[in-house]
Amino acid sequence: MAFYVGMFIGIALGLGLIIAFSRYENIRSKRRLNLLTWLNLHLDKIWPYVDEAASELIRNNMESTLEQYRTAVLTSIKFSKFTLGTVAPQFTGISIVENESDSQGVTMELEMQWDGNPKISLDINTRVGVALPVQKKLDFTLKIIGGDLTTIPGISDAIEETIRDAVEDSITWPVRKIVPILPGDYSDLELKPVGTLEVKLVQAKDLTNKDIVGKSDPYSVVFVRPLRDRMKTSRTINNQLNPVWNEHFEFIVEDASTQHLTVRVFDDEGIQASEFIGCAQVPLKDLQPGKVKDIWLKLVKDLEVQRDTKYRGQVHLELLYCPFGMESSFKNPFDPEYALTSLEKRALERGADGTGVGNLGKTTTQKKSNVIMRGVLSVTAVAAEDLPAVDLMGKADPFVVLTMKKSETKARTRVLNSNLNPVWNQTFDFVVEDVLHDMLIAEVWDHDTFGKDKIGRVILTLTRVVVEGEFQDSFPLEGAKSGKLHLHLKWTPEIRFRDS
Repeated sequence: MAFYVGMFIGIALGLGLIIAFSRYENIRSKRRLNLLTWLNLHLDKIWPYVDEAASELIRNNMESTLEQYRTAVLTSIKFSKFTLGTVAPQFTGISIVENESDSQGVTMELEMQWDGNPKISLDINTRVGVALPVQKKLDFTLKIIGGDLTTIPGISDAIEETIRDAVEDSITWPVRKIVPILPGDYSDLELKPVGTLEVKLVQAKDLTNKDIVGKSDPYSVVFVRPLRDRMKTSRTINNQLNPVWNEHFEFIVEDASTQHLTVRVFDDEGIQASEFIGCAQVPLKDLQPGKVKDIWLKLVKDLEVQRDTKYRGQVHLELLYCPFGMESSFKNPFDPEYALTSLEKRALERGADGTGVGNLGKTTTQKKSNVIMRGVLSVTAVAAEDLPAVDLMGKADPFVVLTMKKSETKARTRVLNSNLNPVWNQTFDFVVEDVLHDMLIAEVWDHDTFGKDKIGRVILTLTRVVVEGEFQDSFPLEGAKSGKLHLHLKWTPEIRFRDS
């Protein structure tokens, strides 16, 4: 009997607690709803004043920001109208978070939704003498007031690119704007660099031809943040759909977890606006600190919306992310100081005349531009496999030609007759004067009585062999229907200084 009485009392207490909790939550919910209603009511009242002040602040800041991103075809970009509209944002949710470290304080988190009606108009002047009053919507749609923007070749893309870059870099992380309310030192809140990104723009292949006569004249624009002073432009390779740049760039990284590297490839049209070929992007979070990433990226028309599936070619990059404070834990092949011996470092510290120079870091910074990495590259053409048949008998007579790009030094293997899976195992030594700016080109040819035909090629920078010292790998043959080339590379370094 006592058991049933206890069970009844327990159930009654449980139901009582549930009812009490439910009523308490309803009261809290009503209080929050009343608070939101009160906040939205007062926000509606003050919105005209907020709109006026905020619009003026944004307008002044954005005009200077747009100027940083302005492309060469545009001479000026100014706002003729900027208003956030008549519709105020609305608070849609609220939550209270108690601070564990401070029993006297709480944090109020508000959710906000804004379905506004902003009006933004730009006055844009171009180098071709055309003034364009442009209306801007927040979905990045552009139209000339009373006209058609697409009737002016190149202008639409230039305006779209300028505004998109400015908006993206101004409102997306890692941009941080500190607005001091009270006097004080807010330097700890400022965004600070966390590392550097070394980028080698190696080459591109199978680029879309934008020219009616001849071939495109491609160049690339590479950046982490689309600020004009941080964007790097490669040289133009004329009349080539498979350009080889082999250019090195360095970028500051503020947040490796959210930032990305962007590559845009253009066709240089001389005095006219360049024509866009394609773009590609690499998230920096995909890079392992201290390890060179060799990657081919497919070019697309738009990084956000993949509606256009047309093949536009590929671009080849080598990437190395170096976080600050970790430089001593791995080799940076783009920084010659890493390979200095202790004896050489002591010599630098003492100076050429035997006098002390104090700070080694300062010395190597001064010397860095004059340091080159010289050495011997040993290349073994090991074998090839699955070569395409180029003879009438369904065979090939392959041999390999190895070429150092800068010095144009060449070496050639023997010819192996009637063989689609040849094994050469021949080694050649090349004296390389500047390894970080040289390339190895390995071409597989078919020998014929009346000449020779190229089967395919492999283009390699020497970054990996500098980092690893020695490696063996197989590489797909560019320009061939099938086939791989097996190579073994070994690097024996020697460092010296250019004459000042």
